[in-house]
Amino acid sequence: MKRREFLKTSLTVSTLAGLSKAGINATAAEMPGGSREIYELRKYRLKEGASHELLDAYLEKAAIPAWNRLGFSPVGVFSQLPRKGAPAGTEAVEPLSVFVLIPYPSLEAFANAPTHLEADAEYQAAAAAYLQAPKAAPAYDLIDSWLMLAFSGMPKIEQPAYSKERKPRMFEMRTYESHSESKALKKIEMFNAGEIQAMRDVNLGPIFYGQGLVGGNLPHLTYLLSAESEEAHTQQFGVFRNHPVWKKLSGDPQYADTVSKITNRFLEPKPYSQI
Repeated sequence: MKRREFLKTSLTVSTLAGLSKAGINATAAEMPGGSREIYELRKYRLKEGASHELLDAYLEKAAIPAWNRLGFSPVGVFSQLPRKGAPAGTEAVEPLSVFVLIPYPSLEAFANAPTHLEADAEYQAAAAAYLQAPKAAPAYDLIDSWLMLAFSGMPKIEQPAYSKERKPRMFEMRTYESHSESKALKKIEMFNAGEIQAMRDVNLGPIFYGQGLVGGNLPHLTYLLSAESEEAHTQQFGVFRNHPVWKKLSGDPQYADTVSKITNRFLEPKPYSQI
């Protein structure tokens, strides 16, 4: 392994191993070679009045094919749905942002990805317009990024048939912040103890659940639900609230006060999204 690549991988793994000792819900066996996926959630912020075309072309024609060649699949790309009369706690609509979800089989795969892309001639050719965009007309303003570890209750991305077949669908991305690391871990425990399965039972179409490792607003967790329509999603959530497992868990004192803030975004997939 080249020295630069070794240092990059070692730094990433060492940093996240340190986070594990500080309260991350992972074991040494799961970092970096375990069965739980690592997720990178990116938010590409576009400049006011900017077009999505250059970023869309890059993601569809260059990035996603290259990530797939490295074994990172499926990759989700989403824009935010505007919602009239959105409930309290719903994040303000971000029309100039594009969200990208990339699954990695390990921390090492995440750390080595930039080196592989740099050496991928097919990627470099397809991404040339994006990579060489002039300062006066960049493909994006800035990128926000969060690194997450999949929950043990759903160690890999799952997709309902309508998502795999890329039929009409919508998504809700929910982020739960906690006021302490211990409370954040208790909320993750609650999901693994039955909340995930209850969501599966009522066809809320969960896609992934991720524990925040690196990024803003820690400690937090993020998960993604899906449905064939907003109406179906609303109905399914209504059924979920009456699920006996959810009612039991939500009334259990050990899970009280585990969430201090909920942010939910309603998303639609880009035509080329694999989720």
